[in-house]
Amino acid sequence: MRATFSLLRNQPILVTGATGFIGRALTQRLIALGAQVTLFLRPHHASKPLPWSPLGVHWGEIQDGEAVARAVEATRPRFVFHLAAVGATEPWVDEDLALAVNLRGTLHLLRALRRLQASGEDVSRVVLAGTAYEYGERRGVEGLDPPNVYAASKVAAWAFARVYHRAYGLPLVVVRPFNTYGPGQRPPALVAAALQAALEGRDFPTTPGEQRRDFIYIDDVVEGFLVAATAPGIGGESLDLGTGISTPIGEVVTRIYELVGGPGRPQIGALPPRPGTLWDLRADARRTTQLTGWQARVGLEQGLPKTVEQARISLEG
Repeated sequence: MRATFSLLRNQPILVTGATGFIGRALTQRLIALGAQVTLFLRPHHASKPLPWSPLGVHWGEIQDGEAVARAVEATRPRFVFHLAAVGATEPWVDEDLALAVNLRGTLHLLRALRRLQASGEDVSRVVLAGTAYEYGERRGVEGLDPPNVYAASKVAAWAFARVYHRAYGLPLVVVRPFNTYGPGQRPPALVAAALQAALEGRDFPTTPGEQRRDFIYIDDVVEGFLVAATAPGIGGESLDLGTGISTPIGEVVTRIYELVGGPGRPQIGALPPRPGTLWDLRADARRTTQLTGWQARVGLEQGLPKTVEQARISLEG
């Protein structure tokens, strides 16, 4: 059976990490669907205007267990989307910080939701955001093999989430987005950084560009999160959100410059490969389709022009 997003209408939903690239797009979509959205945001966002009007906001740090518990108790969410994390753009983030936010923050949320469920409240689905980098390059041999601190902390959070599902019946689903891109993304993400440089007429130095990544458009990723929240019979599963096709990053950067035109040029190979580089990372998209009916609909040939066009409009506006 396919997911039915109407299940989210008028439902209390808690979102953490709503100010990130994926979190912003997901929150906007949830509000458009008529969900009763409450955000858990860090206090330093209090002085910044929000791009949408959620039902409520709870301020606090995800590593503060009492703040997380208060937000869950006040919201009593039927659905939870947990995207709060550090290290997505800085994979060698400090180990203690990664553990405090990515692991202990997730544990605080799981504990609070378990208490809520034990009190008789209906927690329908908890969607946790993982990362494609949890796999490393030994996926076919050992499953998960994280190559950096960020990915390792995400694997640890996944392991505890599995415990809460198996031992306590918490209805969890983990989604692992691959290289997400699209309008509104900011550097240092590759597509956003290359696009900004191209629009400004600057050259863009890269590594040799042979490493391949599964690039997926933001709308498809948001759809994947919603499917993970509403598809029946997938509690305890981990779902890849990707196209199943990998493309050399050098080709992607070159294509961005071709679409933009201008005086700047991509300087492919001007930088050495980074230590611990993964050479080919792609989603098991077929399995996600089999479990949920979801599949990516926007390929690079459509997604990159859309992203470039929206960036031009933003500059002119």
